Amino acid sequence: MNILIAGAHGTTGKQIIKELSKNPQMNVYGMIRKKEQAQTIKGLGGHPILADLEGNVDKAVDNMEAIIFAAGSGPNTGPDKTTAVDKNGAIKLVDAAKKKGIDRFVMLSSVGSDHPEQAQEGMRHYLESKRDADEHLKASGLTYTIVRPVALTNEQSVGKIFADEKVDHTNKSIPRADVATVLAQSVTEETTFNKTFEIFSGTLPIKEALNNI
Repeated sequence: MNILIAGAHGTTGKQIIKELSKNPQMNVYGMIRKKEQAQTIKGLGGHPILADLEGNVDKAVDNMEAIIFAAGSGPNTGPDKTTAVDKNGAIKLVDAAKKKGIDRFVMLSSVGSDHPEQAQEGMRHYLESKRDADEHLKASGLTYTIVRPVALTNEQSVGKIFADEKVDHTNKSIPRADVATVLAQSVTEETTFNKTFEIFSGTLPIKEALNNI
């Protein structure tokens, strides 16, 4: 299976490539904006594709069979960049997938994106962008999975999570490595198809937690 990772050079994106590359049946392609990032993608077992979510992404999805959107504008950018990447970039990639007949799309979203108006003011625009991208994906007709993790950490993988349509995420967190595994497994895990769910570190092995959604 040919899989494109958007946001491949990000912290989570790199771990997705590393996870998927363990499976010899997966051909993993990492979308990058800068040529100098290509060697990192190759070192993780992926194939670099030069494309920008703020530009034309049609060629990046050629010959792909699935897409994982794990891109983000980052915490140090303004609202314009958040709109351009987290909202418009995701929508653009969904539309390109639909145009090219790519049915499988996995979206990395965030808890709180279902009700951004309830968030603190500093997070509201980010969550609104995520909500709009999620809703566009759900309305697209593609076979989607939308994963909404709680606060992300750089701790080592636990390999166990709690997953449900809605969770109490107060004081909860999850390592990026485990989020990457959830996204990677969701590509082919049919129990996640056309589902939106939230995750945090829990007690069930990831595959078992996904099977129970």
